[in-house]
Amino acid sequence: MSFQSLHSADEDHRSSAVVLDRSRTVALEKVDKAPFSLFHVKVWLVAGAGFFTDAYDIFTISIVTAMIGYIYGQNNNLQPGVDFGLKVASPIGNLVGQILFGWLADLVGRKRMYGVELMIIITSTFAQAIAGSGPAINIVAVLTCLRFIMGIGIGGDYPLSAVITSEFAATRSRGRLMTAVFASQGWGYLASTIVALVTVSGFKTGILQDTPTDLEHLDYCWRILIGAGCVPGVVALYFRLTIPETPRFTMDIERNVKQACRNIEAVLSANGVAPGVWRVDREASTERTDAPRASIRDFRRYFGQWKNARVLFGTAYSWFALDIAFYGLGLNSSKIFTAKILSALGLGSTDYSGTRGIYYTLHDNIICTMIIVSTALLPGYLASFLVIDCWGRRPLQFMGFIMLSILFLIMGFQFQEFNQSIWRLKILMFLYCCANFFQNFGPNVTTFVIPGEVFPTRYRATGHGLSAACGKLGAIVAQIIFYLQGNSIQAILKIFGFVMLSGALSTLLLPETRGRSLEELSNEHQKGFIRGANQIELRNGIVLRKLPQ
Repeated sequence: MSFQSLHSADEDHRSSAVVLDRSRTVALEKVDKAPFSLFHVKVWLVAGAGFFTDAYDIFTISIVTAMIGYIYGQNNNLQPGVDFGLKVASPIGNLVGQILFGWLADLVGRKRMYGVELMIIITSTFAQAIAGSGPAINIVAVLTCLRFIMGIGIGGDYPLSAVITSEFAATRSRGRLMTAVFASQGWGYLASTIVALVTVSGFKTGILQDTPTDLEHLDYCWRILIGAGCVPGVVALYFRLTIPETPRFTMDIERNVKQACRNIEAVLSANGVAPGVWRVDREASTERTDAPRASIRDFRRYFGQWKNARVLFGTAYSWFALDIAFYGLGLNSSKIFTAKILSALGLGSTDYSGTRGIYYTLHDNIICTMIIVSTALLPGYLASFLVIDCWGRRPLQFMGFIMLSILFLIMGFQFQEFNQSIWRLKILMFLYCCANFFQNFGPNVTTFVIPGEVFPTRYRATGHGLSAACGKLGAIVAQIIFYLQGNSIQAILKIFGFVMLSGALSTLLLPETRGRSLEELSNEHQKGFIRGANQIELRNGIVLRKLPQ
């Protein structure tokens, strides 16, 4: 080849790079500045349905373990090790699923993985509802294994839903849209208490007629309660499988800028509901761009820089700290506060015996949980939704951690004094509700939102998955703390208080993401991000031109 031919090829390469880079910039600006549309509502509903299902399945176990304890336990309770295994199985599965599906979402695509994790949840949840025991197998062991598998599916939902939502959202409303998705967790938690109350009340006559050694109707209750968790998952599955691939994945990982631009135009022109506009023409030629690609070497290069490593450490540790308290309380509230709150409300079943006592204990505990969710958790999500795009993520997270630290330390150091009278128990109930409020009006929301914004597209799901996995490590640590500390509630609350303080300090490592595009937050230069057309593939798969990377 002559020098002139080489020079011409080099000029074509540079010209292609400029055109493609400009096309990418314009397309991303359209996504970031797009008005709120029906398509954004669809994204919220599809992603939110998954979190509704996740929360229902996760927090139902706190009610189910009480029922199973009456049926299969000793002295109306599961042994501490068995109870620990049931509660820790799902967080361990979450940890595995978050890392695995986060990596797969960046490797093969958000769309290809979206729905797979929901199938795992539906199958394992239904299997729990029909689980049995025999001479060679124990039903509690079966439930523990199935909850681990279910946890893998739930874990995969975190990075997938977060990244799909953030990559479709406009910059000015990204925080509210992601918060709305995550807030579905609160509605799922509330739904689990409503279904539990309806189920227990529906079987009231049967439970009261049972004998303490033969609680047949209570066995129906926990199976219906768990099995109902399949319903929202089944409803959402079709929409999960039909949601389009995000333009950012098509553009930056599949490196097909032209297809991504066509997809964006289709969504903006038809509010994202025009049929068939997302179908890729497999017969047409495809131009693959020369852009940064995910690899072990590139991963080390990117996160080897302190400015990027500190962000990953900040998101991971903040989530770890938050989940120690969030799951510590959510899965063990009956051990700490339920009896005291019931006393403050004038409820409780201490005067009942036999199956009458079993029924009223379950009924009152469910009512107590419902009160906490509706008066503290859901208002916290609402408050976060209203201010997250005004205050910003970092101030909201820092404020929440500081308030939680103060509340836990007060409850920890004064716990015994709160037992002295009814009015002091009412103060304890108020402080406990405040703690639940500031978990959601603060770090429980922001630890989900920030990791979905601060990493480049090729590592966005992986970074979110790693951060979420550290959160579930915190949930596991919380269960270990309860298992080792036993009834030392004062010590546990003090530990929570100091952990929340460390979470506030880790927040200082994070950037403020409000009003900034995902590309700006990636800490990578966007001008010249695309270096040219790497290759053009014809419809029969033959490479027409391939340039060195």
